[in-house]
Amino acid sequence: MSGVGPLPLSEREFSLFQTLVEREAGIHLGPSKQALLVGRLSRRVRALGLTSFGAYYRFVCIRGNEEERVRMLDCLCTNETHFFREPGQFEFLRQRVFPEWTRRAAQGLMPRRVRVWSAGCSTGEEPYSLAMTLLSHFPPGSGWELEVLATDLSTWALERARQGFWPVERAAGIPRPLLRTFMLKGVRSQEGWMKAGPELRAVLRFARINLNDEHGWPEGPFELVFCRNVLIYFGAQARGQVLSSLMRRLPPTGYLFLGHAESLTGGAEPARCVAPNIYCAKSPQPVSGGGPV
Repeated sequence: MSGVGPLPLSEREFSLFQTLVEREAGIHLGPSKQALLVGRLSRRVRALGLTSFGAYYRFVCIRGNEEERVRMLDCLCTNETHFFREPGQFEFLRQRVFPEWTRRAAQGLMPRRVRVWSAGCSTGEEPYSLAMTLLSHFPPGSGWELEVLATDLSTWALERARQGFWPVERAAGIPRPLLRTFMLKGVRSQEGWMKAGPELRAVLRFARINLNDEHGWPEGPFELVFCRNVLIYFGAQARGQVLSSLMRRLPPTGYLFLGHAESLTGGAEPARCVAPNIYCAKSPQPVSGGGPV
């Protein structure tokens, strides 16, 4: 099929995609996102040999066409991230949370086990940053069991995260001692690249999770939940539901971390803000169920 420019998108067609994307993923596409949708989906529409967004919408909505809905959402997801983004939050872990857990474990008040959920992990910089931070305080042989679950809606981003392979320029935000300890430097054909070392890979797990569908969520509890710069793309109702569900997966000693432009406003669960964009439960919360991951 000829043509390389953007396809025309009518207001009615845009409205149909707005409803579909919010229903499928919770993502709200405001009027300003119309050009983004055109730019990101035009190539896919043409690759399928279709002539219009209306035809693509009908194709996506065919019953059983889950694979194409996933591809559509992949195209629309934003995957901007970097290592140790918002470094003050990692400092909060090192200075306040980890010493608190160490004391509580020594007193028999909590098990020596830490589960972390990076919800919206993009291409992996966040969960690998968390794994480095955890392992630097609770190294192998310390008696602590560590798990970092990295999830995302985008299959493309999740595969990149699973590979754990980046250009060395991406290392700018990694503290040098952690870089030397946990990252492998590429040589010969891989020169100019870095790769996550085996200690990081040992604590990481990956899964595709749609935050707009709690039935597919992992079972809690999680001592740390990082859901940063994800919910800014959600509509108000979906955002409130996700926040409440995330809080219910925290134990009394757990923390929820949000992005710098986000807050817990709209979530129904009682919570206390302990630092900028960091929350803990005001009282012990029941851990909601969900599917195993």
